Amino acid sequence: MRTVFTVLAILAAQGAAADGCPVAPDHTEALDRLYAEVQRAPNSMVARTYSDQMWQLWLQAPDEPSQMMLDSALSAIRVGDYLRAMDRLNTLVSYCPFYSEGYNQRAFVNFLRGDFEAVLPDVDRAIEFNPRHTGALTGKALTLIELGRNEEAQVVLRLAVALNPWLSERFLITKPEGEDL
Repeated sequence: MRTVFTVLAILAAQGAAADGCPVAPDHTEALDRLYAEVQRAPNSMVARTYSDQMWQLWLQAPDEPSQMMLDSALSAIRVGDYLRAMDRLNTLVSYCPFYSEGYNQRAFVNFLRGDFEAVLPDVDRAIEFNPRHTGALTGKALTLIELGRNEEAQVVLRLAVALNPWLSERFLITKPEGEDL
């Protein structure tokens, strides 16, 4: 029965794609508050609660069909089914070309697959739509490190850590010559 529901939902989503995806919810106020809170957090455990709340907002797709595509992709990622995840994310990005998280998750799948060159266009697109997305920023930095582009990675890491000083990736920031951290 679940398979029938899934097939019907996918067909509905594909039909809805012809009508266009609505604009993603505007979470600017909530994110402003969360960024301020994470800046004031006394430790990483407290900061993690704010980061988790940011992820909850970023993972809210524009409508039910896009949410189903995203949720299906996330389920596939969790079990390592990257082909199915890519299929769902390709459909999501086609349906909702202005939804940052579709690009970010597709970049993540490519990172997990070790296709680092494929990560950058998607992660850049995610950052274009959501410049304060610390997950996308750190994903870009980690990708640049994998590609041996450490100076570029440092710039991106510093941007991410300026937004959230408790990111675990902060330990990857290196000290430029003659500068104290």
